[in-house]
Amino acid sequence: MASALVDYRYIICLKSLTSFFECLAGSLGQVDSVVESNHGNKKGMVLPFDQHSITFDEIVYSVDMPQEMKEQGVQEDKLVLLKGVSGAFRPGVLTALMGVSGAGKTTLMDVLAGRKTGGYIEGEIKISGYPKKQETFARISGYCEQNDIHSPHVTVYESLLYSAWLRLPSSVDSKTRKMFIEEVMELVELNPLRNSLVGLPGVSGLSTEQRKRLTIAVELVANPSIIFMDEPTSGLDARAAAIVMRTVRNTVDTGRTVVCTIHQPSIDIFEAFDELFLMKRGGQEIYVGPLGRHSTHLIKYFESIEGVSKIKDGYNPATWMLEVTTTAQELGLGVDFTDLYKNSDLYSSTRQDLLNALGSMHTACLFLGVQNSSSVQPVVAVERTVFYREKAAGMYSALPYAFAQILVEIPYVFAQAVTYGLIVYAMIGFDWTAEKFFWYLFFMYFTFLYFTFYGMMAVAMTPNHHVASIVAAAFYAVWNLFSGFVVSRPLIPIWWRWYYWGCPVAWTIYGLVASQFGDIMEPMSSEGGKLVKYFIEDYFGIEHDFIGVCAVVVVGFAVLFAFIFAVAIKTFNFQKR
Repeated sequence: MASALVDYRYIICLKSLTSFFECLAGSLGQVDSVVESNHGNKKGMVLPFDQHSITFDEIVYSVDMPQEMKEQGVQEDKLVLLKGVSGAFRPGVLTALMGVSGAGKTTLMDVLAGRKTGGYIEGEIKISGYPKKQETFARISGYCEQNDIHSPHVTVYESLLYSAWLRLPSSVDSKTRKMFIEEVMELVELNPLRNSLVGLPGVSGLSTEQRKRLTIAVELVANPSIIFMDEPTSGLDARAAAIVMRTVRNTVDTGRTVVCTIHQPSIDIFEAFDELFLMKRGGQEIYVGPLGRHSTHLIKYFESIEGVSKIKDGYNPATWMLEVTTTAQELGLGVDFTDLYKNSDLYSSTRQDLLNALGSMHTACLFLGVQNSSSVQPVVAVERTVFYREKAAGMYSALPYAFAQILVEIPYVFAQAVTYGLIVYAMIGFDWTAEKFFWYLFFMYFTFLYFTFYGMMAVAMTPNHHVASIVAAAFYAVWNLFSGFVVSRPLIPIWWRWYYWGCPVAWTIYGLVASQFGDIMEPMSSEGGKLVKYFIEDYFGIEHDFIGVCAVVVVGFAVLFAFIFAVAIKTFNFQKR
């Protein structure tokens, strides 16, 4: 009786505190609203958040050698649990962290999350390209532990309210905080349980599956960008696990980075993941990459290894994967799965690959652009002579003639750009997405167009096409030098960078690289695991958000050269009589 009375008083006290906090927020009223539009927040979410990736390179984690092992003759002072693990987790991608018992799944997660209280950590961890600092990382990350630990004497809503009060910035007012809590409850499907007591596990209150969802919700109300989940489906039946995974999927779809350790999942649960980080016993990765529909990418990779048995129809890919990658299988096949992975195409996205792609775009812009400019110059020179005669006869004025000359090039150049784009885009191996193909076609079209108009302009401003070709060639060389390929913008001396921004080819290269590679969140093995997006920003000074500006500028160059051509045709008369 006394115990029940204490519990009851405890609940009354907590509810009083809830009312106190709400009144306090109303009196303070520091901020009336929070901006809803922000890159990285799901449409409809009240609180914005920045999307963050986490990359790690050559992570080594070791502990002091247990005394029992030393007594058995082990000479080393340290026991290594992670042996140089590298990888990356990205926003909007649900990653499964898997491996047999003793592979180091939870150890890696704890190291990345900063939850290890002992041991020795070596290697590099970066958050969106910047070195990780645990003090600030805790503000943008959440960790859902395997054991769902909650106060049993509060309701579901109160659990979320306290977490939100203590972990959200003080600039978030009470109204916004409540709205965000309601959104999180809807996201994890906890609205029917909002007034239910949490209770004791297995005794009263919420079921195991409901407690799992509450664990996720308690972390979500802190508005993290990166969430770690340790065995979210452990101990659940198939139906309960499916409900929890639906909650996890909803969380990922908000644009957050979510990583889950998972042990022997069902087929349905396994295929809910986008990517897999597979480890073997001893703490080394053996597959890091996409699963594919019905795990096709994973199956194709391991079946390509000589000696690995094929998967049977209807067999669980997760179970098959763990069976064919055991230590016994390694010994039987005489291979090291870690070495096979690190020598595979799956592991590489090197600097040279990017430079090769950039080189092809640079060459195409200059070679075909100069060809357009050079080939149009003799035609314009001949037509200008005819124009002098017809203008003298009073047939038409200069501006309609110039407009007609400009207009006739537009469909011709468009046909050229489409033909070239369809052939070369596939040859280079760019992503076949509508957005990226459109941007590639857009930049190539207006590049060919401004080169063509530049050639016309050069003729209109000089006595003949021979002089025009000499003058134009001088600018081609300078455009090539300042295009950002021969010398990247960060390496150009500061007093010459003004010409980079005045170089038409530089804007074309900027737009092409930003649209094709500026949003790729894949690690580069040659750059210590740095993501492609951040390598592009650091090495070339190219940012994905600048594509729109590049589009406006390349159109502007085409319009500018066409305008100068028209003015020159109207103003200059090189005919001597």
